[in-house]
Amino acid sequence: MVKLFNKAPKRRNNFIKRSPTLYKGHSDSFAARRKEEWKPLRLDKRLAFITFAFVLFGLLFTYSSSAFDSTSFFKRQLLFDMLGVAAALFLSQTYDKLQKIKIFSPMNLMYVTWVLLVAVLFTREQANVHRWIDFGFFKLQPSEIAKVTLVIYVADYLNNVSGKLAKNWKLLIKPMAVAGVTLALILAEKDIGTPTLMGAVFVFMLLVAGARLKHLAVPAIAVSPIIIHQLLFVAYRRERLFSFLNPFEKAGSSGYQLVQSFLAIGSGGWFGKGLGNSELKLEYLPAAHTDFIFSIMCEELGLLRVVVILAFFCWLLVRGISLARVAKTTFHSMVIFGLTITICMQAFFNMAMAVGLLPTKGIALPFFSYGGSSVIMTLVMMGIILNMAAVDNTQNNLREDITNYKNRNK
Repeated sequence: MVKLFNKAPKRRNNFIKRSPTLYKGHSDSFAARRKEEWKPLRLDKRLAFITFAFVLFGLLFTYSSSAFDSTSFFKRQLLFDMLGVAAALFLSQTYDKLQKIKIFSPMNLMYVTWVLLVAVLFTREQANVHRWIDFGFFKLQPSEIAKVTLVIYVADYLNNVSGKLAKNWKLLIKPMAVAGVTLALILAEKDIGTPTLMGAVFVFMLLVAGARLKHLAVPAIAVSPIIIHQLLFVAYRRERLFSFLNPFEKAGSSGYQLVQSFLAIGSGGWFGKGLGNSELKLEYLPAAHTDFIFSIMCEELGLLRVVVILAFFCWLLVRGISLARVAKTTFHSMVIFGLTITICMQAFFNMAMAVGLLPTKGIALPFFSYGGSSVIMTLVMMGIILNMAAVDNTQNNLREDITNYKNRNK
């Protein structure tokens, strides 16, 4: 029987004859042909539309909310938006390739971020804080860069320990140490708003990746004395906290900004005073074109129209989470999720501050508030999100094409 088996004619594989490259998978010739036929990634139309709409409306309200120097602010914001859009378009097509280069590894990005966060502590004080590195023509805010690099680092780490967090709490030590150093350096700049935002994003990412609440409870208890000290034993923060609870009692001092914000929002009514007709921006409401631009939007547009802006942020949140859920790798999923909630939580924090639901803090409204670092890095986030979504979509289309080819040749 052995001889008969050996003498049996070999079965021909007709599929190999017809399509050797597809049978072998991604062979060298197939990969080479794909490189030669490079095409731009197809971006998610809904995310691209949301980004485009936010950029346009942001420019419009930068011009409208600037009382006496609107042209200057508008021109600078236009330049920042152009740089940001260029960076977003570049990253939307290339980020998946850049992340494979060693110099752009997540840990290397964190090292660069830490250098900038340390360097900013030795710069000249501006408004009693150390937050900007002044290059003359541009002020770089390292904490805005940290928002992006920390999310990328955590996403990469969670991708490497996927499915193990729930069983081994020790795996949380390294990302917590990296996040702790980053947030502590930002807190040293006399900025408590950004660490609060980034800390919340960090916790959400860990929970989504499978970390247990009981494992996060111990670090939370350990950090709580620092938070309490910063809120209650730092004079100006304590004053802001108490004035937030009853701003009208201190309307002439620490509660002045919040009271003026209330007046702007309330005077806008349902339909607003009309674009450019704000009265509170005329040196009544401080930081009208930056931290409190939402109040001016309410005054000029009215409540009904501002709800549309809020709906767009909700749309961005829902779309980002939807793309994160269908992502092909944990890294892609965590990056999309982390950057999406960073943008949306920052927007909701800013709006809540303007209407008195949170204490006043220097947190910009993404896409809208005047500022180079904030606008550029927000658009960088959108570029990375678009790239992650586009790469997954392209891979899906490639798999479908190969599957269809196999089916046709059966």
